[in-house]
Amino acid sequence: MAVVAPNAIQALTIFDDGKLKRNRGVYVDKTIERLQKQGLISVVYKSDGRKLVFLTKDGEKLLDRYEILELKIKKPKKWDGKYRMVIFDIKEGKRRVRDDLRRWLEELGFLKLQNSVWVYPYECREVVTLLKSRLGVGAEVLYLTADGIEDGYKLRKAFDL
Repeated sequence: MAVVAPNAIQALTIFDDGKLKRNRGVYVDKTIERLQKQGLISVVYKSDGRKLVFLTKDGEKLLDRYEILELKIKKPKKWDGKYRMVIFDIKEGKRRVRDDLRRWLEELGFLKLQNSVWVYPYECREVVTLLKSRLGVGAEVLYLTADGIEDGYKLRKAFDL
């Protein structure tokens, strides 16, 4: 549980009315049982009665998704006049990955120029690299920096630059 939701037990102490200490073990056991039923963790029992909890592949994927949700792109005070573009050619067999990439780019504030061409006005190479890594796409996704784009005034207006 500490891996999936760090500090969850400590956070519950805010609502502690004295029963939490008595019920903490039951709560943890029920949570472990629920996560195990969902296929997010596996449990190994040691000979001394201790439980070892491990993330399954599905648990790792879910954790990765939560990490991606935390991604933010820092906006500098002043725009440097350059556009960052992400272009990709992901085959139909990886449709879900392609759709996930589009969804994340949109969530991060990129604008779609074409289905597989997205633009953002601030430096974001590290975030794009992390997305590529998490989604398992390498050479299929390219990061470009451009000094300008035709009809750039529309983009400047859209990004409020």
